[in-house]
Amino acid sequence: MSQPDPWNTQLFAARLRPHRSLSQQNFRVLLMVFCGACFFTSLPFVLLGAWPVAGFMGLDALVFWLAFRANFRAARAYEDVSLTPLELTVAKVSPKGERAEWRWSPLWVRLIRQEDEDYGVQRVALVSRDREVEIGGFLGPDAKAEFAAGLSRALAEARQGPRFS
Repeated sequence: MSQPDPWNTQLFAARLRPHRSLSQQNFRVLLMVFCGACFFTSLPFVLLGAWPVAGFMGLDALVFWLAFRANFRAARAYEDVSLTPLELTVAKVSPKGERAEWRWSPLWVRLIRQEDEDYGVQRVALVSRDREVEIGGFLGPDAKAEFAAGLSRALAEARQGPRFS
C-alpha cells in the first residue's frame, strides 16, 4: 500500500462565497407580494382617472426585480484558497466566470489582517514581494477573522515542511 505524497498533502482548502440571506424561492414570494402591493396601491388611482400612477408603480416593480437580479448575479462570484507544503493558490472567479489566479510559496507569503477596535477584522490580504491580494472582501468581520485564523495556522504548518511519518 503506497502512502500519499507528503508534498501534495492539502493543509488548507476553502471556497469563499458572498452571503445571501434570500433564496430564489423566497425572492419569488417577495416579488409576488411586492407586485401585488403595487397593483392594489395603484388600482384606486386608475379608477379615479390618474392612470399614469399605475405605470410608475409598474416601473417600481421592474426596478425592484432588476436590483435583485443584479444581486443574485453578483452572488455567483467566489474565491478558492488552497494550501499544500509547496504552494499557496488563490483563485478569484467573477460573476461572469472570469478567473484570476495567484500562486506563492508558503515560505515567502505573509498574511495581513487589518483590524478595527470597534468593527473587527476589516481586511485580509496575502503579500509576497510586490504583490498583494485581498481575500474575502465580501465577508463580514467575524467570518474574515475565522478564515484568517485558519489560514494563519495552516501557513505556520506549511512552513514546518511536510511530515514523512
